[in-house]
Amino acid sequence: MGIRLYTAQTPSQRHCATSDFKDITIKKRDRKLCGPLNRRHGRNNRGIITSRHRGAGHKRVYRFVDTKRDNYGVPAKVKGVSYDPNRTANIALVEYPNGQSAYIIHPEGLTEGQMVVSGYSAPLQSGNTLPLKAIPLGIEIHNIEIEPSRGGKLVKAAGTAARLVAKEGSYATIRLPSGETRLIHQDCWVTIGRVGNSDHANQCFGKAGRKRWMGRRPHVRGSVMNPVDHPHGGGEGRAPIGRPSPVTPWGKRTLGKRTRKSKKYSDKLIIRRSSS
Repeated sequence: MGIRLYTAQTPSQRHCATSDFKDITIKKRDRKLCGPLNRRHGRNNRGIITSRHRGAGHKRVYRFVDTKRDNYGVPAKVKGVSYDPNRTANIALVEYPNGQSAYIIHPEGLTEGQMVVSGYSAPLQSGNTLPLKAIPLGIEIHNIEIEPSRGGKLVKAAGTAARLVAKEGSYATIRLPSGETRLIHQDCWVTIGRVGNSDHANQCFGKAGRKRWMGRRPHVRGSVMNPVDHPHGGGEGRAPIGRPSPVTPWGKRTLGKRTRKSKKYSDKLIIRRSSS
């Protein structure tokens, strides 16, 4: 999809850039493939805020996306591309010969009327799903399983793609979009191609109200609070934070402090950390 720019008739339109939605061919959702989405607004089961700056936002309906693609050997016809408010990527509606329909993540280049299929001998075309053992090196992939038959967990955001760089023994080496290189079992299934809607990264919201529609509440700097509200607060005027490194409202180190577990189970599968 492309980007739509606005003629500035209001201050919020001056830098606003939104998607033009030209790739969207299905305007209405398939009700059989949708369900309710109970949003918690950053609260846990006791009503206590565990994620700050969340709340309100437009009501959403959840689309059930097939990340397993386990109808092996059965070709499906792409009926069209639909919008999904719950993810950055678009979704494609596919229909199988028995009349069953499903939503899949829309890969780049997949258009209405094309066929997609899952299987060991599936063609190396965008949208087809194969196990890693059946894919040659250098191919771009997305919707990657971490454990066999558990469904895709990695590389599902708009415009992202991983690359298969090596195979050795039972594991394949994958270079992820973050720059991390890790091992994944060759029995895991992946989808060929790059995720569509790559222009999502070029959008500019233009005003704070659009973030509120998405359920994002304002962030307030700790340095402008009172000492009772934040460790950075207090002082006269624009005072420094008064400590060697920034901390959270609860006194824990932040902004660069590593939070990953020191003995995580997947450490042995990671060859190279991400660059971030």
